[in-house]
Amino acid sequence: MFRAISILMAAGLFLAGCGAADRNKPQVTSVYVMKSERLLLLLNGNEVVRSYEMEMGFAPEGHKEFEGDGKTPEGVYYIDRRNPNSQFHLSLGISYPNRADYANATAQGRDPGGDIFIHGTPRDQLGRDDWTAGCIAVTNDEMEEIWALVSVGTPIFIMP
Repeated sequence: MFRAISILMAAGLFLAGCGAADRNKPQVTSVYVMKSERLLLLLNGNEVVRSYEMEMGFAPEGHKEFEGDGKTPEGVYYIDRRNPNSQFHLSLGISYPNRADYANATAQGRDPGGDIFIHGTPRDQLGRDDWTAGCIAVTNDEMEEIWALVSVGTPIFIMP
């Protein structure tokens, strides 16, 4: 009986400790991407809790309109999926294209593209040379931190 109570108490202390660690993790309520400054910011309300240098699509100026244009989208989206098996370490999906993106592309007889993510990089360090097809890239260590802090459904504001 004493052994069972000891095991239950130890399990309770372990779980309480896990909860305490989670409480120390900042809650991220939104993600801001400042393309011109090449910064990705994680916010809790109006407070920046983390910031990262980043790389973007190979043609970063302007809003993504079509598949293959090399641009990173601009506007309000949300994190819509998690991919633990990404070819770029880990990745968080961005809800591009939205209805307006589809409408713009189809009005011009084009495909808006898709599969836009925040992801790690196959290289050791970021070199500030934009290389993705429209995604946002950070180091793998930074991506692990972002992965742990950002949930599906978090809004992402991508600014020029």
